[in-house]
Amino acid sequence: MRHGHRLLPRRRFLISAAAAPLAWLSPNILSAAGDRPARPCGPGARYVPRVAAAFVRRREDYGMLWPGAIFDGEAALADYRRQAEAACAELGISLEMRPAPLYSEAEADAWLAEARRNQADGLLVILLDRQRHAWPTAAKAADTGLPAVIFAPIGAAFTTNTAPLARREGILIASTDDFRQAALGLKMIKAGSRLREMRFVVLQGDVRREERLAHFGTRLRYVPARTFLEEYERTEVDEQAHRIAMRYLRNATAIRGPSEQDVLNGVRSYLVARNILEREEADGITMDCLGALGRTKVSLPCISWSSMLDDGVPAACEADLGAAVTHALVQFLFDRPGFQQDPVPETARNCLVGAHCTCPTRLRGFAYPPEPYFLSYHHGRRDAVPVPKWTVGERVTVADILLPPEEAPEPRMVISTGTVVDNVSVPPSGGCVVSVMVELDGRPDLLDYPGFHQIFFYGDFKNELRAWCRLYRVRPVAV
Repeated sequence: MRHGHRLLPRRRFLISAAAAPLAWLSPNILSAAGDRPARPCGPGARYVPRVAAAFVRRREDYGMLWPGAIFDGEAALADYRRQAEAACAELGISLEMRPAPLYSEAEADAWLAEARRNQADGLLVILLDRQRHAWPTAAKAADTGLPAVIFAPIGAAFTTNTAPLARREGILIASTDDFRQAALGLKMIKAGSRLREMRFVVLQGDVRREERLAHFGTRLRYVPARTFLEEYERTEVDEQAHRIAMRYLRNATAIRGPSEQDVLNGVRSYLVARNILEREEADGITMDCLGALGRTKVSLPCISWSSMLDDGVPAACEADLGAAVTHALVQFLFDRPGFQQDPVPETARNCLVGAHCTCPTRLRGFAYPPEPYFLSYHHGRRDAVPVPKWTVGERVTVADILLPPEEAPEPRMVISTGTVVDNVSVPPSGGCVVSVMVELDGRPDLLDYPGFHQIFFYGDFKNELRAWCRLYRVRPVAV
């Protein structure tokens, strides 16, 4: 099904929101009874976002003040309260609903000030009227600096009401009777909160230190890269490692180069990375893999990162922090892993080839079976990597958060959509062994496609990413 023509196509939110819990019931290739999968185990995984919510209406009995006298405001209030509570329970959000509606502009001012003092993670404003203090309250919610979801059922908004706020940052307007669009906005608030609270362990350099990523607030715990090497030497290839390696070998559609020992070495790196993730209480991981391991015989973490992505752990190559937070955002919003890649223009077919040597296999989502894969060497003719087959004709989204230099005011996000047209065989072609060819919508000139290490993932989610960018003051760059 082609997605992206509306902010929330029918059924998508309920399906995606339910997928995350199922991930732990549907273990990936490296997981089975007795084999502990990697899981986020840092402050982001433990954090419960708090959303302050309120209805806005007149105090007197009413439908809607012109032109909605036949609207049943009491029934709507009860129904949307129930839906808001159900959505937040499903998402794991603490909903702080004001018991009584906001009956005046003064009440709205006091409520918004309280939400700011209490440092709510976001606002949900449900308009059950169109006139008087309804839309002024929505505008004031946008002024708080808190991400604000404004839900206006049909009748509560003319374009004359929405136009002044349509381009405002920090706000998402759901003008519809379908509350699932507001629920998606709540999921976006949760994603932004988790990005702020989560911790990445960054295996790079020689100095242990703590930082926060500008704008997003993401915790970064830098751990000397030699830690991986030291742990690798201490980690035994035990019975568990052999079980995992045999499953990799048994489930592959073909083995093109690597030996059983190569697979075992890759699994050993997975166990090392999992131990570091747990010990450092991290929600994600990234590593200067070539700088730390390129001149050693230690297995590069290609199998490890592929498996962690399938486990729901954001795992980024080459200590790329922009890719790290993009991985996390894709997982939090869409309940599926993404493929971090090096962009290659294909000028004969005017396509973008995404090429790298580590790729998740659960491309359709954490609750879905892996795509078929074969085992190959890394492009450096070392180690073992799974090469999943991307489905030709599948819609995909390309996303890349570009972190700003210190003097820039805001980050950007490159966003494209397109269709898979080929899986490039390497060899005979050169480059990285996972090479996916995508024809982008609008067929742009790709010789100067912006960014690097963009994330490919299944589905058409350009509208959703642009809405999240506006909610969190990230400048979208649609290509």
